[in-house]
Amino acid sequence: MKVLEERIRREGQILSDTVLKVDSFLNHQVDTGLALEIGKEFGRIFGGRPITKVLTIEASGIQFAMAASIALGVPFVYAKKKKVITLSEQVYSAPVHSFTRQESYQISISQKYLGPGDKVLIVDDFLATGAALVGLVDIVREAGAELLGVGCVIEKSFQEGRGLLEDMGVEVHSLARISAMAPGEVHFIDSEESIKESASC
Repeated sequence: MKVLEERIRREGQILSDTVLKVDSFLNHQVDTGLALEIGKEFGRIFGGRPITKVLTIEASGIQFAMAASIALGVPFVYAKKKKVITLSEQVYSAPVHSFTRQESYQISISQKYLGPGDKVLIVDDFLATGAALVGLVDIVREAGAELLGVGCVIEKSFQEGRGLLEDMGVEVHSLARISAMAPGEVHFIDSEESIKESASC
């Protein structure tokens, strides 16, 4: 998604060879027009599948899951990172370790909103180590639902997340795939290259 890559080049802050800050337009202050375009792109990629629900994790994935669910015409649900007193019913849960925050937590989803009849698309803002997405995949499988794919806004392809998900048999589509980065520079995997890579698998 060229418009996304250009925004990353122009406004993204690369703090190290593993840390990219995009909080001016994606995950703190949000460019809603761009978020809706991201949702439409996920709708284009996954629109031919019988998806009944979009799933994400709070908080940074919510705007993209909502945009994708609007494009697909289905509801979305997000996993909570902390159990609240109003979540008194039965839940599906999984442990997740956050590389960015250097902490572990339990994510949970009410069993009322995810079940065996659901066909799920998982959407998140970043794919790096893959820990959060692996947790969501585990919850989908625990619920007996069918996972039809994972859509990520930005992927750091030099980290292990994609490999972990593909080893679990999960199909992954990312809109901007970063092959390498360092302060002042970022390199993307060309989308045509990604298509050839998928075709050769």
